[in-house]
Amino acid sequence: MAGRDRIIFALDVGDLTSARWWIHTLKGHVGYFKIGPELFVLAGAEVIREIKSEGLKCFLDLKFHDIPNTVSGAVRSAVRLGVDIMTIHLLGGEDMIKAAVASAKKEAMALSKFAPKIVGVTILTSLDEDDLAGVGINRPLKDEVVSLVRLAANCGVDGIVCSPMDIEYIRPYLPDGSMVITPGIRPSWATKGDQERISTPRGAIEAGATLLVIGRPIREASDPIRAVEKITEEIT
Repeated sequence: MAGRDRIIFALDVGDLTSARWWIHTLKGHVGYFKIGPELFVLAGAEVIREIKSEGLKCFLDLKFHDIPNTVSGAVRSAVRLGVDIMTIHLLGGEDMIKAAVASAKKEAMALSKFAPKIVGVTILTSLDEDDLAGVGINRPLKDEVVSLVRLAANCGVDGIVCSPMDIEYIRPYLPDGSMVITPGIRPSWATKGDQERISTPRGAIEAGATLLVIGRPIREASDPIRAVEKITEEIT
């Protein structure tokens, strides 16, 4: 996989015009475009169709977390829109996870297309153990992440979203070929922002990451294309 293909650019912008500018600017320079809640609430289906009409790959990062029937329906709709990867939150539990996986496969088969990848979110990279304790999770963060990864693997998910700091100890619990997607990526020349558990692009790849979610280091650069090139050089 080429270095640029490992980059998921976070389209965390608040309007469709800005999203279109970034899609056309970074087309051919990154592997995926990530749509999160901010942009999806404003222009979800429209921006997904824009990405797909350009022949590009879409990562829908809405972290579906609801009752199994509701999540199944949301996944089904995302398959119809043509997304390539979508996230669910593993704290939704076994029944919800299995419903998401089954819904993606069933709808893709009905439409005669490849099923999108379902990847599970463990613990957000903005949280540490004190934050977990505040919501009633009192075991060590590492133990919580491993428990969620094992659950995901048993339910047939295609991969995991986790902190780059967690990759080394979760790998043994993932089936061969599983995707590992890591946010919290900060090149040495970028600011940390509100992420707590971070890594450089090279550090994450060496730890075993498959894809890297990168937003602000590119969006806030004076020359976004050069920023992507620098990240790609570091990856390769």
